[in-house]
Amino acid sequence: MIDPRAVIEAGARIADDVSVGPFSVIGPDVSIGPGTRIGSHVMITGHTTIGAQCRVYHFTTLGESPQDTGYRDEPTRLVIGDRNVIREYVTISRGTPKGGGVTRIGNENLIMAYVHIAHDCEVGDHTVFANAASLAGHVSVGDHAILGGFTLVHQFCRIGPHAFTSMGAALNRDLTPYTLASGNYARAVGINKLGLQRRGFPPETVRLLHQVFKLLVRGRNRQSAMAAAEEIAREIPEVERFVRFVKESKRGIVRSGRRHGADS
Repeated sequence: MIDPRAVIEAGARIADDVSVGPFSVIGPDVSIGPGTRIGSHVMITGHTTIGAQCRVYHFTTLGESPQDTGYRDEPTRLVIGDRNVIREYVTISRGTPKGGGVTRIGNENLIMAYVHIAHDCEVGDHTVFANAASLAGHVSVGDHAILGGFTLVHQFCRIGPHAFTSMGAALNRDLTPYTLASGNYARAVGINKLGLQRRGFPPETVRLLHQVFKLLVRGRNRQSAMAAAEEIAREIPEVERFVRFVKESKRGIVRSGRRHGADS
């Protein structure tokens, strides 16, 4: 199942049923799990681990050294989980020592063509990266987040679970969970109601998330808004996650474009 024109360097650990297409290169410190299929002209290098049943398409580069001027060939890593689909021309860099040394991709993600995920990023499970979405270094993306095509995310930003960005969105701050954002620079449009409904969130949970969104993202008086939001969050785990995300933000959050916190 390994094309004779592929190069598998000594030391690479590849499960017996892995397939590798022509002209692909697998480095000596690479580990690939069972059932994974590697297309043609793929470069996998560095200390890179790929889990089971992944599909890596042609001309993708995984585990190359980070685009960081301070990197000095340290043995950092890229760890990719199971059942990920990584399409053509995707680039995912390994980590840097100052960022913890690991770039990590979870399970069951769809990463479309020309996506770039930089060093020290943390991507959860069940995410979708549309074509040419790009993460700078040290970005974290929560489970079930969807990034529209050509989305750009500034370094050290966080994207919460179940968030959604529209095509061409540019984020330079943290995007709260369950939130839809659009524009350059991005503005928070509202709660991702349709996405949450499709995933079976109860209507009451969606309603309360929208209420907390108005308090914390659109509101003007942040101190009183936080107190009100914490009261709502006491019995709803999703709301508690939203509130905690805002409290832990170091870069600040993406806010609404509406003036004076006007309600929808």
